[in-house]
Amino acid sequence: MGNPIAVSSKDLSQAAYDHLWMHFTRMSSYENTPVPTIVRGEGTYIYDDNGKRYLDGLAGLFVVQAGHGRAELAEAAAKQAQELAFFPVWSYAHPKAIELAERLAHYAPGDLNKVFFTTGGGEAVETAWKLAKQYHKLTGNPGKYKVISRAVAYHGTPQGALAITGLPALKAPFEPLVPGAHKVPNTNFYRAPIHGDDPEAFGRWAADQIEQQILFEGPDTVAAVFLEPVQNAGGCFPPPPGYFARVREICDRYGVLLVSDEVICAFGRLGTMFACDKFGYVPDIITCAKGMTSGYSPIGAAVVSDRIAEPFFKGKNTFLHGYTFGGHPVSAAVALANLDLFEREGLNRHVLDHEADFRATLEKLRDLPIVGDVRGDGFFYGIELVKDQATKESFTPEECERLLYGFVSKRLFEDGLYCRADDRGDPVVQLAPPLVADQGTFDEIEQILRGVLTEAWARI
Repeated sequence: MGNPIAVSSKDLSQAAYDHLWMHFTRMSSYENTPVPTIVRGEGTYIYDDNGKRYLDGLAGLFVVQAGHGRAELAEAAAKQAQELAFFPVWSYAHPKAIELAERLAHYAPGDLNKVFFTTGGGEAVETAWKLAKQYHKLTGNPGKYKVISRAVAYHGTPQGALAITGLPALKAPFEPLVPGAHKVPNTNFYRAPIHGDDPEAFGRWAADQIEQQILFEGPDTVAAVFLEPVQNAGGCFPPPPGYFARVREICDRYGVLLVSDEVICAFGRLGTMFACDKFGYVPDIITCAKGMTSGYSPIGAAVVSDRIAEPFFKGKNTFLHGYTFGGHPVSAAVALANLDLFEREGLNRHVLDHEADFRATLEKLRDLPIVGDVRGDGFFYGIELVKDQATKESFTPEECERLLYGFVSKRLFEDGLYCRADDRGDPVVQLAPPLVADQGTFDEIEQILRGVLTEAWARI
């Protein structure tokens, strides 16, 4: 085993291919192609190792809410690392974890006052399922272990969270997964199988599918329902009017916990600290991560209602679950500084004030024949691509491969826009810029998209 070797700039790409196993990446695609390497960020922009600038149209990965290059967040991390770099929250506490838990409880709706820290979103989802199962055992319902989630929804990569995920292609290589996860239709109104002209009726129908699944499996076997406020995978499906009120009613009727998976939607992405507030429902558990620190340090959490936590705070009962780096002092300090920044700069208000402008700018793209739908909420939007606007005919898998991966993704990046072109579900381009984005940002996104999608249509 030799000594470490410093990697020069020109060798970064080769070293990346040789040693860095990138996530969700076809590694073979970089065998003879340079690996895009991002070296710094500033505001809504990122820069590669050649100095080229790109608009960050995805906030990293729905993460960098406050924008890149915020020195005060880096300084908060350095200060905390000098004072207490690490201590676990396994039977002990440290000030920053306490302060952050109290802060999150303050922001959360209803009686969601207990905060269990993780290091990311998938772990938060895993935590919520385990907690739901044990809660039912402690309250005399040991048979309630199943979960219901929606088709095409993504909830993470751990074995339990992956079982909750509704994307068969992502799960197939790792089966068998944790048993007991069942799927219901999502809220994609653009492709509604019923009530396609009435959002409220469609929402009622979609929510009622959850009740039907609970009855089919048996209410005494279902522990929880996991739903994102706006579903990410498939391209930003917002909830129809009345949907969550009906889901809450169904969960209460059958003693099923409602988990609001807000790993993407919390911390301003939709203009509120927690997205359930925007749609007027109070869940039993909120899972969150990403934007809590604006990505400046990793952290996640399950925020739990007092009612669900109560049996765990009695006698010898213990939640035998945890993560070494959950509630990490440095991450907690960064999260607190980030939330201070949110309040001082009014980032949630900024999103609410400008979300209509973002939508209106993206709606301009509807004059392109390849654009079928523009949907989303806050600063979180998907643009669905179609072969025929009138019939909503989509592309074949082969066409998606050629169009999305072979052209659109690469050309958008070449033209200076980092975002996501995805076909988990129907082919979409997803956009979620940092929350400091303004009309200039929206216009730049629209102009780059217009050029690339116009060329894509000409290639069909």
